[in-house]
Amino acid sequence: MRSFLGAGIAVLFVLIFLKVVSGYVEMDTLRPLAAAYVSQSIGDLGLPNILTGILITYRGFDTLGEVAVLFMVAASVGLLLKQDVKAPPAKEVEAAERKAPAPGEIIATGMQVLMPMIVVFGAYVIVNGHLSAGGGFQGGAIVASAVMLLVLAKPGSDLNVALLSVVESMAGVFYVGIGILGIILAAGFLDPRFLPKGEFGTFISAGAIPLISALLGVKVGAELSVVIDRFRGGS
Repeated sequence: MRSFLGAGIAVLFVLIFLKVVSGYVEMDTLRPLAAAYVSQSIGDLGLPNILTGILITYRGFDTLGEVAVLFMVAASVGLLLKQDVKAPPAKEVEAAERKAPAPGEIIATGMQVLMPMIVVFGAYVIVNGHLSAGGGFQGGAIVASAVMLLVLAKPGSDLNVALLSVVESMAGVFYVGIGILGIILAAGFLDPRFLPKGEFGTFISAGAIPLISALLGVKVGAELSVVIDRFRGGS
């Protein structure tokens, strides 16, 4: 009976998928709202990467909400997985160390070779988000993946969670502060035009967008690193 039910559900999903695919028609032109963003954002913000401009400026409050949600996730994980402050007996620590398998040679060597490259690439994605694909969220996640590789290669390594929390908090404060400067000196929250646009397509351009993207990258990278540390049983 269960096999017939499963087969019926699978067939139903296939029919729905075929219906959706058969009704798809690729648009030849942009919708009016998308066309307005494409035509106006480049001149208003002065950056080639339209997506970054939309995420950081036009959707500034939404981006702030996303960062707040990520902060609540990190705080919740830390609260749920927080260990007892009482140190375990030495015998238990030795037993745990004997049970924990040592990382393989591939992981250890990969960490030594790839970790610096991952960090550099993450920083590149963060600071060039206004020029090409990428930005603060993407670059911060890449940097956090380097932390995950470190934890896999060296399970006993200690991350300074307190320092990461301070860095994350300060990045959030500066992020909101720049948003308020946009209200005071420009046209709205996170409006980057209170700083000069610079020359289009150059590294120093697009007003305050590179600075906002950098703060987002630092905040996201620190928050995800804390989450990684909590899941591996960090104190």
